[in-house]
Amino acid sequence: MSELAVWFERKFQFDFPVELHPNLRGRLRGAPARLEELTRGIAREHLVHQPEGKWSIQENAGHLLDLEPLWLVRVDDFLKGAEVLTAAELSNRKTHEAGHNNRALHEILLAFRRARQTLLERLDALQPGDFARVSKHPRLNQPMRLVDHLSFIAEHDDHHLARIWELRRAAGAWPPRM
Repeated sequence: MSELAVWFERKFQFDFPVELHPNLRGRLRGAPARLEELTRGIAREHLVHQPEGKWSIQENAGHLLDLEPLWLVRVDDFLKGAEVLTAAELSNRKTHEAGHNNRALHEILLAFRRARQTLLERLDALQPGDFARVSKHPRLNQPMRLVDHLSFIAEHDDHHLARIWELRRAAGAWPPRM
């Protein structure tokens, strides 16, 4: 049984200081390396095992990749002054239908690294004041700033990385083989 809070039940306070946006970009920049480290040396049968019908390690990794286009669209939403951010597809259909367990893990990891780099390049091109732009989050029904969106993405990354860690430990695949 997972110790993690259910993602959709989490509450967020969007009061992160805008001037700390470089720290959040650093967290986002580190996610691909953390994912690669967490998935290194795991036997294929553990990567694709779906305990209790829930996502496997590899599906959790694929889900991080699947959401990168949404994060990028939302950055554009902030920049164009959208009242409400683009909504996520809450059933996670893309992840369920993607067949991540049928792919090679290294393909998912490389695609995630590339997609995250695209997001970071977009963020690195912004002016400091852009991180204070405000739009409403559609599911949470509350205003958030671009800096808060970065915090939200980082928390989402951490949520799935923690789940991968749980699955790895349950499979007896921790610590990783070097």
